[in-house]
Amino acid sequence: MGGSSSKIKTGSAHRERIVLFGDSLTQQSFSPQGWGAAIADAYQRRADVLNRGYSGYNTRWCVEMLRHGGGIMADAGPDDTTRLVTIFLGANDASLEDQNPAQHVPLEEYKSNLREIIVITRERAPHAKILLIAPPPVCHAQRLQFQKERFGEKATGKLERTNENAGLYADAVEHVAADTALPCLNLWKVLQEESNWPELLSDGLHFSPAGNALVGTKILQKISEVFPDLAVVPCKYTGAYGNSGSSCSGITTDCPWWENIDTACPSKSFEAS
Repeated sequence: MGGSSSKIKTGSAHRERIVLFGDSLTQQSFSPQGWGAAIADAYQRRADVLNRGYSGYNTRWCVEMLRHGGGIMADAGPDDTTRLVTIFLGANDASLEDQNPAQHVPLEEYKSNLREIIVITRERAPHAKILLIAPPPVCHAQRLQFQKERFGEKATGKLERTNENAGLYADAVEHVAADTALPCLNLWKVLQEESNWPELLSDGLHFSPAGNALVGTKILQKISEVFPDLAVVPCKYTGAYGNSGSSCSGITTDCPWWENIDTACPSKSFEAS
């Protein structure tokens, strides 16, 4: 079951990296059945998938964090390389100013902040591909129900986010992507292509298990479409990403697969080539 288009790394403790940068939609993605966990599963033995999600953050705060050295780490050298960064922000920026002024960021500032985040990412991870992800839709009924459950009698009954406004911010991501020559996965559009799209959300904003599963699939499909060298092809016999039947032309596998170990002299299998 040899993956002929895969490269094998020996004699190095460093794996390449994938960084998921965003807000709570990213922070929660490593939860059971989360979309980030699905990405990590696809890149097992090839890349360390790092979750850099910050619940409640908007692009204004993310820019400040990055300016102060947080968020996305700088590459240390050719053996410590970030290969992909996803930038998934906007769900909080798109909050309505009159109902949630703390998190709201005006549309033009949002676009400017995204551009600065892209510049900083390119400076810190010059070898990385960048995928922009636009925020998902908002289910009004679920948001109002969540508000009642959380705040009880203190619930205002007024939406602090709307689907229409989320769509404006999703469109802005597409414009920034076009201006910066980057690919974009517009989840606001993609999720609403599903007839049952409200079921993909748990509280009108965050993903349900079904939503996480779909988002993980869509991200992996987008990677395969726009960065084919970074796509992991699963084993055709088992469907698994983590055996010798899987392959990825652009990311090196960490150490030989077990069936390729020289059993007579194992040390030979780990000598740097």
